[in-house]
Amino acid sequence: MSLQAVCVLQGQTVSGTITFTQEGNSVTVTGEVRGLTRGLHGFHIHQFGDNTNGCTSAGGHFNPTGKTHGGPADEERHVGDLGNVEADDNGVASVNITDTIISLSGPHSIIGRSLVVHEGVDDLGRGGHEQSKTTGNAGGRAACGVIGIKQV
Repeated sequence: MSLQAVCVLQGQTVSGTITFTQEGNSVTVTGEVRGLTRGLHGFHIHQFGDNTNGCTSAGGHFNPTGKTHGGPADEERHVGDLGNVEADDNGVASVNITDTIISLSGPHSIIGRSLVVHEGVDDLGRGGHEQSKTTGNAGGRAACGVIGIKQV
């Protein structure tokens, strides 16, 4: 049986719905984000499920293992580092990511945390900018939402 979670993203101009489905040790992340500028946008799980002060109160990237920022395929990465999503000419990013680090249960559970889509590109910790190793230098937070258990 699979576990499912959902996140409704809201920002000033950006919105979307993302579904998380866990089967065994992997989580598939699917959905759509609309209202983005064309190109790549950082896509991360943040520490807190708190959007009371917009996306700022979501805190930093979910990082229970104390690692530096990286890409989703990197050994050295935050649990919440899901890389980038790519918006087309219409500002729509179709999301289809499979990850084996995040989980819907246990110590790496993302339930109750925030999903944030950023205004800029996540450099995956390789950009040489002072923020590369903490945030991927992905810029401001375009939209966010709290990840909750989905009724199946």
